[in-house]
Amino acid sequence: MALAKTSLSYKTLRNYAWVARKFPMSRRRDTLSLQHHAEVAALPEDEQEIWLTRAETEGWPQSKLRKEIQASRAQADDSGQARVTISVEVSSAQEQRWTAAARSAAVPLPEWIACTLDEAAVRTFSGF
Repeated sequence: MALAKTSLSYKTLRNYAWVARKFPMSRRRDTLSLQHHAEVAALPEDEQEIWLTRAETEGWPQSKLRKEIQASRAQADDSGQARVTISVEVSSAQEQRWTAAARSAAVPLPEWIACTLDEAAVRTFSGF
């Protein structure tokens, strides 16, 4: 039994097993810790991917990831806006350009993307 072979508590082992079940090997990020994965494990899979990608790209420690998720939730609650998640496949070059542009504008990447898309929509459909 794992309890006898490790110095870890039952609760710790149970949490490790829960996170491992949420993230099959194919979805785990080698550059992120188990704690990073634990922070997003309760979220829908598409949101997990978004947050893990941000943490990986930005080099966030687990504590920063937790704070960013909490801030995002609080902002959505305070604004009264609906939360919509959209997945888009982009090249690594696009992701790097967009991340650099968001950093330059001093805004989180998802906010930069939303603003940029909204500006494009306004230009295209001036009736909005």
